[in-house]
Amino acid sequence: MTAASGTIPVIGIAGRSGSGKTTLIERLLPLLSERGLRIAVIKHTHHDLEFDVPGKDSYRFKRAGAATSILVSRTGLGVVKDFENDLSLDDIISLYAVGTDMVIVEGFKHERAPKIEVFTADRGEPPLCLSGDAAYIAIVTDEDIDTPLPRFARDDIPAIARFITSHILSRDIP
Repeated sequence: MTAASGTIPVIGIAGRSGSGKTTLIERLLPLLSERGLRIAVIKHTHHDLEFDVPGKDSYRFKRAGAATSILVSRTGLGVVKDFENDLSLDDIISLYAVGTDMVIVEGFKHERAPKIEVFTADRGEPPLCLSGDAAYIAIVTDEDIDTPLPRFARDDIPAIARFITSHILSRDIP
């Protein structure tokens, strides 16, 4: 899957709650960044978000009725923006991932982006990739899973990074 502009490749990291998705992304980012890749990460959550700190100026602007409040410093930019409807993943990417080489998404289970599952047997549930969803392209697990998909150990971060770059970016990294 690529953004609406067709230029930014997307890889999904999927799995059940507590399986280690965030940890995998956190471990992949330094390795991908060291290779000169600019990565955007988009995480979908079902929880309400409160980005701003009560009492601070940007919080006060939003509470007073601003549709968008932007906080800028020399080290970054933060945006709190109202939306009437949920944005699609393509919309989010085209608005906020400009200038990146690849987008890693966590959540967005129903998007058609290629996905790597992070699996643990602790919960007693089967891997999602065995459901027949063709979007799954690999699994990261230390379990003995019978699947035709490539399987990577949790600690084999260099191999996972190489797999992602060769399959998603169509280029190899050392």
